[in-house]
Amino acid sequence: MQTTAVEDYVKAIYAYTEWQPEPVTPSRLATNLGLAASTVTEMVKKLSAQGLVDHRPYGTIALTDEGRALALRQVRRHRLIETWLVQQHGYAWDEVHDEAEVLEHGMSDRLVESIAHALGDPERDPHGDPIPAADGTTRQPSATVLADAHDGYLGTVVRISDADPELLRFLADQGVELDERMRYVGRGRFTGGLTVEVDGVEHTVGDDVAASIWLSAPCQEPTHAHEA
Repeated sequence: MQTTAVEDYVKAIYAYTEWQPEPVTPSRLATNLGLAASTVTEMVKKLSAQGLVDHRPYGTIALTDEGRALALRQVRRHRLIETWLVQQHGYAWDEVHDEAEVLEHGMSDRLVESIAHALGDPERDPHGDPIPAADGTTRQPSATVLADAHDGYLGTVVRISDADPELLRFLADQGVELDERMRYVGRGRFTGGLTVEVDGVEHTVGDDVAASIWLSAPCQEPTHAHEA
């Protein structure tokens, strides 16, 4: 049986590379986990000894097949619990992460799968992150982070990072949520902010917001038949 720390580490390694291609380093992992670099280095050595990661000194960290399977199990549990808290218990999307961090380690597999069944086996969590299936398969949408979109890009919001609860609350206040159509209008010449349009309303957002929103492949503009 794996320890809570091991489960948290492999989940964090998986999450780092889920939406971008750059591999994680021990220093970056330490920053993400809020731990000392020496602490992370020692833990990575233990994970390597257990066959859960591949890592050489001063190199990047990669999950082995066994490590990835464990990570996907924990990711599934975490995201199902987040979804359950929002849909069944009235939590807001900015309130669920810490609760799920605690609950995911204490629930039995039977209870987790019962929750999945009761929710209709959802494929994504409240933030748009895919929920791995019980067999470890995932369906990740093709998406572009807003920060990399070109002027005029029109897409559907498919994912919003949950790394910053305050940012989630800000976006909720602005009416930005999953499945909303968003157009990237462009960057302000003098303000430096990015202008986006949601439901006909323009908003100016900062780079931190632009780095936290993923849009679907470009949408087609609706066409309207001309009356004779």
